[in-house]
Amino acid sequence: MTATQQKIIDGDGHVVEDIASIVKYMPEQYVARSFSEARGKNPFPPIDHLHSANRHITPPGAFANVGREGWELFLEDVGIGTTVLYTSAGLAFGKIVSRDWAIELARAYNNWIHDTYLSKSPRFKAMGLIPLQEPAEAVIELRRIVRDLGFSGAMLPSMGVNMPHLGSQKYWPIYGEAERLGCAIAIHGGAHENLLMDDMSPYAVPNALGHPMSQMIAFAGIIFNGIFDKFPGLRVGFMEAGTAWLLTCMERFTGSWESHVQHDPRGRFLQLKKGEKIKDYINRHIDEGRIFVGCEGEELSISEAVRITGNKPYLFSTDYPHEVDAETCKHELQELRENPHLKQADKDAILFGNSKRFYQLAN
Repeated sequence: MTATQQKIIDGDGHVVEDIASIVKYMPEQYVARSFSEARGKNPFPPIDHLHSANRHITPPGAFANVGREGWELFLEDVGIGTTVLYTSAGLAFGKIVSRDWAIELARAYNNWIHDTYLSKSPRFKAMGLIPLQEPAEAVIELRRIVRDLGFSGAMLPSMGVNMPHLGSQKYWPIYGEAERLGCAIAIHGGAHENLLMDDMSPYAVPNALGHPMSQMIAFAGIIFNGIFDKFPGLRVGFMEAGTAWLLTCMERFTGSWESHVQHDPRGRFLQLKKGEKIKDYINRHIDEGRIFVGCEGEELSISEAVRITGNKPYLFSTDYPHEVDAETCKHELQELRENPHLKQADKDAILFGNSKRFYQLAN
């Protein structure tokens, strides 16, 4: 691997959970009484019916059941130095109703990924699960995984059962703790129910629209409720939805706010500077290192996105092993490197510079 390849950071990869091993980290009373053979002893809820109730064919090599060794081979083959690992099964974590269950499962998953990946190679970084169903416990778990286990931060699902929007005061303790720790918070989609597509077929439609739709809602809650004003040291990433949704939000939010300015006598919402529009407000928080966005290499909108926002927010992400294989990712990297509309500084920022800043990774 060349020195240039060693610098490349995959800002959003995924583990394929070894469910049997994770279960061993759960307290015995949960294992003995809460699982049935019919459920396969899986402590995670199903991600949604849309994934499983459609017959669709994926490309060869996609959704490979890779473990640590498979990930190491992938990094060498594609030419990537470091990957930041996210959950797969835990993309449905927001659907867990039992608060105690969420607390214990988050802890079990985090211990498993630490022991299986992080402790084995410095090329693996991780974003953990925290029980956002119980914010006080989420704060405790966030502190533990960052301080004791060396995680880069934690993931919040963009959708869940009875979840308030992510700008809700319920989650402010989590944002405050992330600010104190200096760690990253990432919003990640995956569960596409309750987005007016519950009977949609073919599956390609909810797969295409579910990620950006849920991220736009999450982004709106965070932006309009002034989370970055209240927690100026917070860094939030919006993963696996591409870049075009951000441009849509900037345009639509700006126009809508100008025609529907909220009466805000108590300063509950975002605080614009004099003469500032919403699009300027978003760009300011991008420039000041608070907003990050995952992207792939051949997105049609990437050059326009960089033109509008600058190159600071975008993180190259493989999404491996979901929907892609090594050859797909090599092609994505080639497309990005050969993009004639991006300067070399833009490419360097996307391939490694921005991930280093978001995840606070050493050289």
